[in-house]
Amino acid sequence: MQKETHHRPSEQGHHGLLTPEDLHLFNEGRHTRAYLRMGAHLGHRGSEYGTWFSVWSPGARTVSVIGEFNGWSKTANFLEPVGGSGIWSGFVPNSQKGQAYKYHIVSHSGYAVDKADPYAFYTEEPPKMASRIWDHAYTWNDQTWMQTRARRQATDQAMSIYEVHLGSWRRKPEEGGRSLTYRELAEELPAYVKQMGFTHVEMMPIMEHPFYGSWGYQTTGYFAPTSRYGTPQDFMYLIDRLHQEGIGVILDWVPSHFPSDAFSIGYFNGTHLYEHEDLRKGYHPDWNSLIFNYGRHEVKSFLISSAMIWLDRFHVDGIRVDAVASMLYLDYSRKDGEWIPNKYGGRENLEAIEFLRELNTAIYREHPDTHTIAEESTAWPRVSAPVYLGGLGFGMKWDMGWMHDTLSYFARDPIYRHHHQNQLTFRSMYAFNENFVMSISHDEVVYGKGSVVNKMAGDEWQKFANLRTLYAYMYAQPGKKLLFMGSEFGQKKEWNHESSLDWHLLNEGGLHKGVAELLKDLNRLYKDEPALHDQDFAAKGFEWLDANDSTNSVLSFFRKGKSGETLLCVFNLTPIPRMNYRLGVDHAGIWTEVLNSDAAHFGGTGHGNFGAVRSNPLPAHGRDHSLTLTLPPLSALFLKYEGSRNENKLH
Repeated sequence: MQKETHHRPSEQGHHGLLTPEDLHLFNEGRHTRAYLRMGAHLGHRGSEYGTWFSVWSPGARTVSVIGEFNGWSKTANFLEPVGGSGIWSGFVPNSQKGQAYKYHIVSHSGYAVDKADPYAFYTEEPPKMASRIWDHAYTWNDQTWMQTRARRQATDQAMSIYEVHLGSWRRKPEEGGRSLTYRELAEELPAYVKQMGFTHVEMMPIMEHPFYGSWGYQTTGYFAPTSRYGTPQDFMYLIDRLHQEGIGVILDWVPSHFPSDAFSIGYFNGTHLYEHEDLRKGYHPDWNSLIFNYGRHEVKSFLISSAMIWLDRFHVDGIRVDAVASMLYLDYSRKDGEWIPNKYGGRENLEAIEFLRELNTAIYREHPDTHTIAEESTAWPRVSAPVYLGGLGFGMKWDMGWMHDTLSYFARDPIYRHHHQNQLTFRSMYAFNENFVMSISHDEVVYGKGSVVNKMAGDEWQKFANLRTLYAYMYAQPGKKLLFMGSEFGQKKEWNHESSLDWHLLNEGGLHKGVAELLKDLNRLYKDEPALHDQDFAAKGFEWLDANDSTNSVLSFFRKGKSGETLLCVFNLTPIPRMNYRLGVDHAGIWTEVLNSDAAHFGGTGHGNFGAVRSNPLPAHGRDHSLTLTLPPLSALFLKYEGSRNENKLH
């Protein structure tokens, strides 16, 4: 069994026995692994076997545990207050793994409520939402991955992420269209992702959520993978299998808001414990949900411990934090009079900023070989800069601006594109201000937005040619990559969480198969060519050749590796082939055509340059040499400089 390592506090003694150090850290907001003590933990009290329970409920008059072990009695198993910590704790003998339970809380005002355990490791399957006594016993087989993860996940390595909603990736039509279990996914998802060449899977939130239609973004169980698809150990097995195939796992995580379901943490003990009392700070108008009180120390311990359990217990390789912009701004989606300025009169949420910095500091201290990624949609500065340099401390940030500009451009009829070339070139003005992930995510294929291929301009063939060019442009740009499931084969229907992807389109071949084959080649090139990945976050890895040929709607630039590797990337963004198109280059010799998105096996016309071209000593674009190229219609060409090698490629 792979050794589990845990930093402070010590795990000596029974999990349910809170030490003074635990209480001190928890009440100061510095307990990064409160899940080791809080919640339900199987163990002993003397010779008795049972479960230790601990729950934070300051100001309560009484707290008892009700469950299958005591006939849901409200008086059989009272917990005791632990000093002045606000924590109630106690031992319930003869309680067993798998039994359901809740806390019965009575306030001093007489308000009584039954609540699920905020720290539960496992829950009943929705719509039932009681907690279950559980543990994390599991024998891991991903030692090779864990031992080499630091190098695999270094920022100078390729990172192409396949974003997945587990419940709708594939379904069982012969069984009423049910979702696959974690174990069934483990037999199919790793093989497919490896075949396609993606380096990582990003899972939309798997933390327990009562409403399936929220896709997990209305989280209630911050320490429990959803029971819809199996047990926590089944989920561990899925991650284990992905790791064994060399695939990293990133989880979406939602500390920005939570639903107000009666069983959950909202109005937990008759008071606003986890959320703000004032609706101007505690209610989120966009999602009809509650906002965490980031200034409350115990809430910070709760949230940071939630992020940490997925890294500690589930071997997750990264956390993508949802809706960061909504956390940073007090006036997010609010009108004048609907928000409260900070103590300086500004709109910045100072408590959320401090929380995010503490979160990222803790994660990179304890798991330096993992990543945190921000979904942050504004121009907030230094999101991915270290805390010690005044940043928020994330490792990376989604490039939402690139996504909006680029999809807008590709939706335009090519006749008009020469007026809008700046939508593609503008990114170079800010591309290295942050460590960017270029994302085409689930958000772009829902709520009537249509699928990615149906956003493209033109007839059927042109839509797919545009799509291939879009993906090649994405992989040519500096930054890590993310693509939502189904987009890799050009699914035509908008994503629906209630049904499977349209896998028959891929099986039927044609243009859909061509897009998938292109993605395989792009993922292979991205990993194999240092020029495409080892300076993703460095300006010296990118150089425009010609950003200004808007008349022909042609763009060209170089990508450069640390050791001098050079790729020339050229894009013809009209359906008109460009013959004898001259581009200047610094290096004399042979340039091999390593990718042509118009190749016949991708569904293109087959125009190209016969595999390679030799430079001519004719100056162009301020350079001493030049290439004369055929630019296929609606296409991308990647040409690799190889000096005098590969003479046999020239005909």
